[in-house]
Amino acid sequence: MTKKIKSAELVSEFVAAFRCPLCKSSMRVVDFKSLICSKNHTFDFTKQGYVNLMTHPSNSHYKKELFEARHKIIVESSLYTSMHETITKVIKEYMDVSLKPFMVVDLGCGEGSHLQRILDECMIPAMTGVGLDISKEGIAMAAKRYENQIWLVGDLAKSPLEDQSFHVILNILSPANYKEFKRILVEDGLVIKVVPRPNYLKELREVLFDNNEKKVYKNDQIVSLFKKHLHLLDVFNLCYTKNLNKAELKNLVQMTPLAWSADKARIDAFINRDSAEITVDLDILVGVNKE
Repeated sequence: MTKKIKSAELVSEFVAAFRCPLCKSSMRVVDFKSLICSKNHTFDFTKQGYVNLMTHPSNSHYKKELFEARHKIIVESSLYTSMHETITKVIKEYMDVSLKPFMVVDLGCGEGSHLQRILDECMIPAMTGVGLDISKEGIAMAAKRYENQIWLVGDLAKSPLEDQSFHVILNILSPANYKEFKRILVEDGLVIKVVPRPNYLKELREVLFDNNEKKVYKNDQIVSLFKKHLHLLDVFNLCYTKNLNKAELKNLVQMTPLAWSADKARIDAFINRDSAEITVDLDILVGVNKE
């Protein structure tokens, strides 16, 4: 079976969770080829196995190299394993995972590895993952590697997701849109947002930047915005260091926009070391819809 047909079959099984990004009407899968809404807006499945539901051209600056590097860091270096394990525990603790279907969406999923890792860790057969990102490069890569989830190119502001269709929203190191989060979440659904804390990747920041603004990161505003829109159930702080080898340091630099504005000599100095301790410092915010 081709990736295109497999993807179309999967989407048709859960088609009630999607809506047209142009007119908000319901959709159906036609001939395992297209996703078509009741007003005939048509979005084709690609041969890679994803659907592009963008209503306008994307201006994502994220390139294929960045996503390749990110995939390698997530999958091969285990830099984020503790985060995946914590999120899995949160889902199992706060949600009734026996629900069928149990829908999890990663908004701003990039190349999909965080979502796939969390679903693998959860090991819940009825759990279906949907990954949405504005970057076609990232989604194409996700669809190529992870065939058992649904991958969509789409804009969070004009989200192609139906009201009250998802049990868990993941928002990992990515911008939020709380209006949309609250719209697509089931009544007692969970939002799990991962935000960096001041020491996140501090070794990289210290090498790349002189000015304190980029060197030091504060997440107070992000946390207070989360609390304003959602009822905060819990916060998990993860802080640990991991030794990365030379190849992993290079991937770390390539996967983060931090390096875009940095001086090449500084980047070279960072990646030419044999290894380095890297700090992961994150807050995992867990929230539900406010009444």
